[in-house]
Amino acid sequence: MTSPAERRPGTGSDARPATTTEGRKTPAASPLVDEFATGLSFALDPFQRTACAALERGSGVLVCAPTGAGKTVVGEFAVHLALQQGRKCFYTTPIKALSNQKFHDLVARYGADKVGLLTGDNSINGDAPVVVMTTEVLRNMLYVGSAALAGLSYVVMDEVHYLADRFRGAVWEEVIIHLPASVTLVSLSATVSNAEEFADWLVTVRGRTEVVVSEHRPVPLWQHMLVGKRMFDLFHDSEAARAHEVHPELLRHTREVARRMDAVDLRRGRGGRGRRGPAPNRPEIVEKLEGERLLPAIMFVFSRAGCDAAVQQCLQSGMRLTSPEERTEIRAVVERKIANIPNEDLAALGYWDWLDGLERGLAAHHAGMLPAFKEVVEELFVRGLVKAVFATETLALGINMPARCVVLERLVKYNGEAHVDLTPGEYTQLTGRAGRRGIDVEGHAVVVWGPEVDPRHVAGLASTRTYPLRSSFRPSYNMSVNLVGSVGAARAHDLLESSFAQFQADRSVVGLARQVQRNNEVLSVYDTELACEHGDFAEYFALRVAIADREKQLTRNSQQERRAAAVASLEQLKVGDVIKIPSGKHSGLAIVLDPGVGGFGEPRPVVLTEDRWAGRISAGEFAGTVEVVGRVRVPRHFNHRAPAERRDLASSLRTIDVARGGGRRRRGGNGSHEDRELLSLRKAMRAHPCHACPEREDHARWAERRQRLFKDNENLRDKVSNRTGSLARTFDRICELLTERGYLGPDGEVTAPGRMLARIWTEADLLVAECLRTGVWEGLEPHELAAAVSVVLYEARRDVDEQASVPRGPVATAVDATVRTFYQLGTDERRLGLAQTKEPDLGFVWPMYRWAKGEPLAKVLASGHSLDGDMPAGDFVRWARQVIDLLGQIADATGAPSSLRETARTAMDAVNRGVLAYTAVV
Repeated sequence: MTSPAERRPGTGSDARPATTTEGRKTPAASPLVDEFATGLSFALDPFQRTACAALERGSGVLVCAPTGAGKTVVGEFAVHLALQQGRKCFYTTPIKALSNQKFHDLVARYGADKVGLLTGDNSINGDAPVVVMTTEVLRNMLYVGSAALAGLSYVVMDEVHYLADRFRGAVWEEVIIHLPASVTLVSLSATVSNAEEFADWLVTVRGRTEVVVSEHRPVPLWQHMLVGKRMFDLFHDSEAARAHEVHPELLRHTREVARRMDAVDLRRGRGGRGRRGPAPNRPEIVEKLEGERLLPAIMFVFSRAGCDAAVQQCLQSGMRLTSPEERTEIRAVVERKIANIPNEDLAALGYWDWLDGLERGLAAHHAGMLPAFKEVVEELFVRGLVKAVFATETLALGINMPARCVVLERLVKYNGEAHVDLTPGEYTQLTGRAGRRGIDVEGHAVVVWGPEVDPRHVAGLASTRTYPLRSSFRPSYNMSVNLVGSVGAARAHDLLESSFAQFQADRSVVGLARQVQRNNEVLSVYDTELACEHGDFAEYFALRVAIADREKQLTRNSQQERRAAAVASLEQLKVGDVIKIPSGKHSGLAIVLDPGVGGFGEPRPVVLTEDRWAGRISAGEFAGTVEVVGRVRVPRHFNHRAPAERRDLASSLRTIDVARGGGRRRRGGNGSHEDRELLSLRKAMRAHPCHACPEREDHARWAERRQRLFKDNENLRDKVSNRTGSLARTFDRICELLTERGYLGPDGEVTAPGRMLARIWTEADLLVAECLRTGVWEGLEPHELAAAVSVVLYEARRDVDEQASVPRGPVATAVDATVRTFYQLGTDERRLGLAQTKEPDLGFVWPMYRWAKGEPLAKVLASGHSLDGDMPAGDFVRWARQVIDLLGQIADATGAPSSLRETARTAMDAVNRGVLAYTAVV
């Protein structure tokens, strides 16, 4: 590989002149743009000047440009215009960290008296002419008709492509729809392929809007692959990049390495490829980057544990990337930032290992870290003191933390449900961090090669420019009651129909209808091919389908009977019973430590296995009745988290006599007679005249094709029907449920409970309102209330082997009532065909209970819902802040008892201490 220092600028894969749509030509006279530009330390790029000139002419703008291209300059020009006009500008961002960052930038430019900040954690100078805020804060202001909206002239929506976020995206559309017509909207987005479609929608709801698209990267980006210790260019030159042609030398080398690996596997008796390659050697990768002068670098690992492990691997290798002077500066920054964190908390947070890594120029960055620690890493990286950061993809979301090089260890990530391939948009978002404007002449993206990585696939990711923006908007309970309260039910329909979601749905209906028509033509051809001279073959084929369906139903019934038997036998287990787990990674004998009954749903006993594993098992691990094959004595205060106690008790399993046949599988007696309906269907099929046709199976193949296409066509018809007015129908069903439960009156007016619901801003908004309305959380002490309300907020990152317990007494009673309320609400939601409210999660009850009682951080983190280790500090802080936010909403809830509101205020103070208090400082 040619050394980066030897390359000429402008020869990388992204160096070619990018296709740029920059609206109308900028008029010669743009005096305000010129005035604004004189205060900058750099010259405006063409797309920036074009967008600013559009704003000066009074038009709204949509600006789409790559990460690091300088989109925010356009937002800052809107701030400049507002101040020139003596009016207001709100600058919105999707995350608090980005709001904090932009607040500091604007204060540095315009002074603290002119700039304010409003997030869930901070309220600074909220009456200033320029206010930075999270998008949710602005949405809430619009619904309550805040006086702060008076004089508002511009709203900047940074990272507006967040409206595709399935959890929070609806907020962006709510704001765009509800902003007064007098407000000029400045939308800043990553490069998307359907910018014109989004702009068309903005024109329909906001009026005149100009779209400015730039695909040009200010700092050219070189694409590489690291194969072992060798670095290769992904493309030979810019022409090859445009044609997606991988560098021939890279292809030859990866094929040769793969062949050698296959040969080694065959000699060792393992099959060919298809397996994952060895884990990347992180110290070697960092050393290679240092040798190529590509530090500072961000290495995306896509796993919190992987990020922490990577730092440890580098530390254990003896790596040090900093000079003595840099180490002194690093320690000074750290001590200044964490000066008010108590020493006992520092120990619980792993402070000394973290500091050791920082002083050597190494750090992790992920959501499990304490926010204050993440902020230190960000500052040190921007200052060039930390050289290598191992990060999850959350780092790519807005924080200004560019690097000279970005490394991707894998092209697969876990999305919360499954491991999925990176999309071209995600690849571009991540690698877009490479190349610091004004510092680097070029950036570098490196993919670590493994047997499962095809360089041609990487070339496709690096070259593709199709990232469509898809709306995730849908009406919620809170949104619906606010719409009815502010504009009435009829006008609310119009607003919903004007959303980007409905705009996209209506456009897609045209294409779907055309596909239905084409499918109908094909179906008529299939009807001709399956025609049989012996009789009605469609009738005969329907019998075959009915037989297959009945056989599947019988299989399901048998499985359900076996599961019911397993559940019933699990409910009878007692502490000390020895059972046999028939299969799976925990198969063998196991001792019951806790029967796991008395909660909600099926029993999930805690067991200890022969190999000393302790955890919960479920009915799904058994093929039928669970048999008890013996008993042992379990000590009264047995602690399954203590390895020594697990070892001693597990040894007692060696004395269990399983000769009684506990390991034998019982077979059901269901096979002695066949189902009458199935026998009748088979008899009718054999008697049908088409059964004797010599071309019967040929006809059947055509019939199968027809059936598949017919089902596909029916699904398309349903989509056409559902997408036309789909949001309005959902809104009507929500209003029906709200009327049934008393949040809306018979004439559509908002009732007192409805006004309370209108001020609850959580995903489980109606569940919270129901708990307040029915008194579920009344009579609790402050620490008990904080623990009880956490169940409607918390969501475990993944399935765990353990069902969370809760403190006995009032908390358990309140949690039980909350869960019952959830199930009652779910019944109504299913009846009306509505998306169900998120199920309560008990995993944060103990940590919040202990924290609100004043217990130390180490003990609180150890009480998290996991057998595998302590709750990460970052997770604790994030969920605890959400508890504080909900407690604040309860404290302000009109209609809730005054005693409950007062308890909520006291609980807020109890929770907002220690790590919560000092990490909230800007």
